[in-house]
Amino acid sequence: MGGSPSTVVTSTTTLFLMLAVVSLGYLVALVVPFLRDRPRPAGDASRFDWHIVVPCLNEAAVIGETLTRLRGAFPDAHLWIVDDASDDDTAAIVTRHRDKDPRIHLVSRELPRARTGKGDALNAAYRALVAALPGDVTPDGVVVGVFDADGLPASGCLDVVAAPHLLGDPSVDAVQIEVRMRNRDERRPLPRSGPVRNLIARTLVRMQDIEFRAAVPALQAGRSLTRTVSLGGNGQFVRLGALRALDDAPDRGGPWHNSLLDDYELALHLALAGRTVAFTRDTWVEQEALWSGGRLLVQRTRWSQGTMQCARHLRTVWRSRRLSVPGRIEITYSLLQPWLQLLVSMVCPALLVVAAGHLIDRADGFLPAGGTTQWGLLLGFLLLAIVQFGMWGPLYRAKCEPGQGFWRSVGWGFAYTAYVWCYSLATWRALGRHVRGHGAWAKTRRNAEIAPPRARAASPEDAPAR
Repeated sequence: MGGSPSTVVTSTTTLFLMLAVVSLGYLVALVVPFLRDRPRPAGDASRFDWHIVVPCLNEAAVIGETLTRLRGAFPDAHLWIVDDASDDDTAAIVTRHRDKDPRIHLVSRELPRARTGKGDALNAAYRALVAALPGDVTPDGVVVGVFDADGLPASGCLDVVAAPHLLGDPSVDAVQIEVRMRNRDERRPLPRSGPVRNLIARTLVRMQDIEFRAAVPALQAGRSLTRTVSLGGNGQFVRLGALRALDDAPDRGGPWHNSLLDDYELALHLALAGRTVAFTRDTWVEQEALWSGGRLLVQRTRWSQGTMQCARHLRTVWRSRRLSVPGRIEITYSLLQPWLQLLVSMVCPALLVVAAGHLIDRADGFLPAGGTTQWGLLLGFLLLAIVQFGMWGPLYRAKCEPGQGFWRSVGWGFAYTAYVWCYSLATWRALGRHVRGHGAWAKTRRNAEIAPPRARAASPEDAPAR
């Protein structure tokens, strides 16, 4: 029943190889528009009324510098800082800046209603913003941006977001800009540690820059074709009119839902409402990459679990008449990513063990003679587990860092492969939390919170009160 072991292994190898070829073909389809992307003309930011929201929980280490830089980058925008019942001096620092600048607003949340998720914090800012606007405001002329507490935008960011093909187009309701790691060229992230720890730390930083500047933009380029572009937690802009259209649940108090992947969930609901989200690499926001493997594990666990939570929307996705069939397929593929990753993380090692066992002992007759199966396994493994991830190193160099050496980019590709496979640890951890029903938000500590005192960059007025 089910055939001989030899037949089962051969069939499994064929399916495995087909999966590898399909995955690689999918990535090639993403890479072509990514490599062809060229800058486009900017627009006029003065056409819109800009409101920037920054959710904060214990961000005293970075929020002072962020406020100063955001005010410099967006002199005509209003900044809405949400203090989610911080234990540190976040509120005090924001208050000092607010007292000097009427365009800075502090939205304070208090326990026990605080710390219930980033979505709730964003909804609190949304409610305060809407209450402060005049009654005759044109909703589509008001843009709400969301930045992390360490986000530093590029010069001219708002003009780019207002470009004719972005928010300058009335049919576009939201824009996500590129995210870059501002510490990507730092040679010694850990000044007090030795060369090995610094090598690991700066490699982790570089891998995050490759992920956000190469892999993610390529994915977004593909999503542009299916009209399913996603939003990120840093550097997203949405028309107030689109947010109001999603504000249809009085008990929630705003357009954001409260999964651990609130940004993707917002984009998903915009797509379900027939709204268009665009992505651009013509401007960017810089943030600090994490050089600690432990903190990166916490962050990626939250993202994986958030994707698992969002899978509850799949039935709605397939019932939607506003989404195209390619759009439904893309969303389904995205929401099934954690489960596919868990499957691949089990299948790849298992099939390698089978192939290795046959190479060690070819006389047991378990696999077909001639070595066809083990070579199929090896090829499938190389395509699925190494080539599709390793190619991002050279692609990143070609598109983002042309001044770097080719062989260094090849090394980055191998490192990125290991980086992605280590992501499986976060996915398994997320599964454990998901099964146990642990859905609380786990904040990732900033580099500045654990950096040596001499490495911190805070102005004297923003130092914690003693």
